[in-house]
Amino acid sequence: MAASIQIRELLQPPSSEASNARVLQILNRDFARPGSQTLSALDSALNTASSSSVTLESSLAASRASLDALITDTRERAAKDVHTAQELSLLRHSLQDELSSLVGDLTSSLNSREKGEDGVQGPTLLEDLETMHRNLKEQESIRVYVRVVQRALVISEAAVKQARESTPINVEQYLALRKYAESVSGLCAQVGEASGQPDTSLRLVSFIQEVRDKTWGDIKAALTSELLSAAEKIGWPKPVDWSAVQEADRAGFAKAFRRLLELQTTGQRVHDADGSPGAPDSSPGLYALQALVQPVALRFKYHFEGTRATNKLDKPEWYFTHILNVAHEHRDFMEGVVQLFLHSTPYKDVDAWREFAYNLLPLLNRRIKRTMPLLLPHPPLLAHTIYQALAFDAALREEGFGLSGTFSAVSASAPVEEWNGVSAIILDRKEWLDHWIDSERHFATEQYNDIVLAPDAWTFADVADSDAPTHASELKPTLSARRLTALLAGATDRMAPLPTATQRARFLTAVQLPLIDSYRTRVSSSLDAFETLSHSLVRAVPGALSAAVTSERRGAAHLTSGTEGAGRLTKALMSAMWVRQAMEGWGEEIIFLELWSDMHAKAALRVRAEGNPLLPNPAPTSSAADAAPDGTLFDVLVNAYAELVRRAEDMLVQLVTAEVEGLLKPYFAELHGDDQPMSSADTLISPALLPGLAVFGQHLQALGQVLPLSTLRGVYKRIAQALCTHILQRALLYRRPGRVPVEQGKRLQGEMALWAETARGALPAGVRAEAPWARLLQAGRIVGAEGDAWEGVLRVASGLFGLDKMEEYVGGTDLSEEEIGMLVRVRADYDA
Repeated sequence: MAASIQIRELLQPPSSEASNARVLQILNRDFARPGSQTLSALDSALNTASSSSVTLESSLAASRASLDALITDTRERAAKDVHTAQELSLLRHSLQDELSSLVGDLTSSLNSREKGEDGVQGPTLLEDLETMHRNLKEQESIRVYVRVVQRALVISEAAVKQARESTPINVEQYLALRKYAESVSGLCAQVGEASGQPDTSLRLVSFIQEVRDKTWGDIKAALTSELLSAAEKIGWPKPVDWSAVQEADRAGFAKAFRRLLELQTTGQRVHDADGSPGAPDSSPGLYALQALVQPVALRFKYHFEGTRATNKLDKPEWYFTHILNVAHEHRDFMEGVVQLFLHSTPYKDVDAWREFAYNLLPLLNRRIKRTMPLLLPHPPLLAHTIYQALAFDAALREEGFGLSGTFSAVSASAPVEEWNGVSAIILDRKEWLDHWIDSERHFATEQYNDIVLAPDAWTFADVADSDAPTHASELKPTLSARRLTALLAGATDRMAPLPTATQRARFLTAVQLPLIDSYRTRVSSSLDAFETLSHSLVRAVPGALSAAVTSERRGAAHLTSGTEGAGRLTKALMSAMWVRQAMEGWGEEIIFLELWSDMHAKAALRVRAEGNPLLPNPAPTSSAADAAPDGTLFDVLVNAYAELVRRAEDMLVQLVTAEVEGLLKPYFAELHGDDQPMSSADTLISPALLPGLAVFGQHLQALGQVLPLSTLRGVYKRIAQALCTHILQRALLYRRPGRVPVEQGKRLQGEMALWAETARGALPAGVRAEAPWARLLQAGRIVGAEGDAWEGVLRVASGLFGLDKMEEYVGGTDLSEEEIGMLVRVRADYDA
């Protein structure tokens, strides 16, 4: 565009105005000085301008000529270029038409239609050719694949036929099939390495291996069918009377039985020789006995896995009993006939009956696994099934079953473990075991709540019943304590059959120990409430524990006073003693001794015990490796209950002594009054003493009806000693000197003797009533002594005689010299 504008500007004619302006400028420049404006100068300038004009005109004419030639040449070249462009455009359109024609030639006539409704154009002919070429290759691969499979199947059928018809059993075709499978596997591995994918496993290889394994199973099934046909003739699966079987049927059964054993021997030799993977035996065992189990399995399935009335979820004992009966009914046949067959084979060390029973167990295993999803929502049914499984395990063990002697144990290189039982199917699965233990805990907790919340929970039970436990002796427990121990004993019965110590420990810590501790807490809370109520009454009404309680307070006071209050403490005491003695007995039982020993020996159980505050520390205290563990499993709870017993006894002693001491206050006030001492004509016993004696006797009589003699002796001794000291100090020792004449001393002697007499009359036989009162009795005899006895006591008090002489004067030496001196000084006739 700029060149075109420049050309146009150059082609424009010269401007006259510009020329005139230029001439004027030159003239003004040349003729501006004075003296230069002459005619000659003008003529010279004109001539110069004229010559310059001629030169320029000639130059202009030459330029115009060359310009015209240049323009003509340019136009010719431009026309030539336009023509060339038009020819190239025509050539492009021609090439485009040819390309469209070629594309049309490669497009199928069926697909030349327009796009379909989905907007997708059909494949081209070239694409169809490529697809068909690819399919052809795939078909060729399939043909080779099928030929390989066909050959394997042909060899498989030939192997089965050969083994079935040959005698002795020939497995050459089976060996050929194994070699063929190995060759296929090797070739496929080479293909994988060539393709750069050595780890790729082709389905063809696994299929040929499956055919190989299935072939062995078909051979086994063919010979199994022969054995079952022969077994049916001898009456199997009913109990077989071998002596009543015909000779031909015996021979046929024995032959079929031995052929299966021969097949198994051959199979072991073949598989062990080449060491090839994929052993065809999914369930190890004797082929012959596995075959005999098949009719039993059909009957089991008919009765317990179908729609028969015998298939009940709530009757697991039916199918467990069925298997036990089958194992028991055929034991004689297995031990007397089948065992003889095995003696002449490489399997002579296999116990025929144990192997037969072992092959029956998968029937139960399958049944349990199928019913577990239905049992989990119903805890009672789940628990019942577990107990029946444990009972089945115990019954089968009693029959003599074990893993030793079975084919698996004989063929194993290492010693086999002990049989865990069919119950292990449930108990070894953590979620099922947790569900069952949670159900047991929930059930036991509900039973416990029913026990402690029952209206008669704290009523004394009659231990004369025939179902009283052996630890009862002379204890008289409450119904709640008795029912609790019965509940715990039942839980122990359910725990005992568990096969492992870990399972028993979990059951114990989850079900039994929390109930024992909860009952202890409940009894302890009742004692706390008793103390709280007693203290509140004492604060509200001083002396509320005595008989001097107003009628308004009587309704609350009777709960913590008198024989009713003592009865409440006695019930708590007897409940705690009953459970404590029960735990002491349980701790010596075999099941808990073994569990306690396992907790010392096994680290996992020891950690569980150390983390449970209700169990003692199982760390052994002895350095000897084989030392028996100290203590028992219940030592922590036994000690807790012993502390509870001690606390209840303390509260009982405190209650009785506080009430009697409160009732004796008027009596002591009378003794220490300022009035003159009573004369001999007055009553021999102070009326103020009778209420205390009466309440004392009532308490002892009530305690004697409930407490065992051993406990009664201890409680009575503590009560008597506390009252003896209190009465001795208040009635005799701390009286003013010279206040007791001989007559009053005789009355005091009788009153002091009344305590022992009251105790003797209230307590049952077997309790020494006088022993705790010895000091009080001797003190009474001192203040009531006369004649030689009094003189002798004075000599002892003055130090002339030793204390041993007091045995002669007052019947004992329990008082000290200081106490004897204080007693003689209260006599009015004492002369220092």
